[in-house]
Amino acid sequence: MRFFGTTWVGHDGGYGLRRAALAIGSLAAAIAGALVLRFAYQGLTIAEVGGFVNALVIVMMAACSAIACRKTWEGFTRRPTGPSAAPDSLRSLKTIGFIGVLLAYTVRALIEAPGEKLHRQEYETARAQYEKRRKTRTGNPAARRNKAGKAARPKRR
Repeated sequence: MRFFGTTWVGHDGGYGLRRAALAIGSLAAAIAGALVLRFAYQGLTIAEVGGFVNALVIVMMAACSAIACRKTWEGFTRRPTGPSAAPDSLRSLKTIGFIGVLLAYTVRALIEAPGEKLHRQEYETARAQYEKRRKTRTGNPAARRNKAGKAARPKRR
């Protein structure tokens, strides 16, 4: 949400243009990453490391990309809990599966700003809690009445 500032609240200040730019940019980065991985795979082929290593690299990249895409998508809808809540816990997996992360950003940017729904829910909850606190704090506490209907007297020291 850093890229959007506070424009996600009212969808003003070029919000739509920023979302389109984010979608195009992340898709371009995913394509560039796929090309780099293709060159790396061609390097393995040229080095003749064997079919097992080639298959292992392909399976590893596909699995890491799928898991990274899923975890990134889940991060847009709810805060992580449990052992995977720490930011460092999935960092290496998301680094290896960076194409999945970029594709999740691309698809989510077509729907809304990545993480907007989660931030909007938290924002609305915080505003409701603030309004509730403001309502209960009105009036002079010294003028309040006790259970018997008498005005409460301040304690003397």
